[in-house]
Amino acid sequence: MNLNDWFDKGIEKEEYMAALDQHRDSFMKIYNNFKVPEQDKSLLKSKSHLRVVVLAEVWCGHCMLDVPILLRIAETANIAVRILPRDEHLELMDNYLTNEKRYIPIIIFIDEDGNEVTKWGPMAPEIATFVEELKTGMPEKDAPGYKEAFKKYVDAIGDTFRNDEKFWNYVYEDIKKTLP
Repeated sequence: MNLNDWFDKGIEKEEYMAALDQHRDSFMKIYNNFKVPEQDKSLLKSKSHLRVVVLAEVWCGHCMLDVPILLRIAETANIAVRILPRDEHLELMDNYLTNEKRYIPIIIFIDEDGNEVTKWGPMAPEIATFVEELKTGMPEKDAPGYKEAFKKYVDAIGDTFRNDEKFWNYVYEDIKKTLP
């Protein structure tokens, strides 16, 4: 299946945003407050010939951070975006594994003919480093205290993604440099 077919199967941002639940407030905070830098707007507008297929899930913390920033980039550049829930589209997802795992989001930029031009995801390098550092000292999944430690880990990530604009800019800059 050509990527145009996947694009056609995708949902628009409004439908994705309507489905948000646990991450709605954080997603909307980022979406409403992230601004594409003025000096980048001309560059982004030159990418309007592209379209985007995004593999994401509303429950995903990384998607909560990355998707609203992508949407602001796409709005600035007049790039059409369609989102595919990963768990319903494993056939496509399995072509974009990271370390043999189904990490999301995966952002696939395509041309008019449905050819992949470039891809981004699942996270900016600075985000990956932050997440790995937070994992340090986490107990094994079957160890006592794991559940509590994991909750603190997830809460720390969510709080940082929601409130630290430096992380928003890491994502923005990494996606921007990926664009052809």
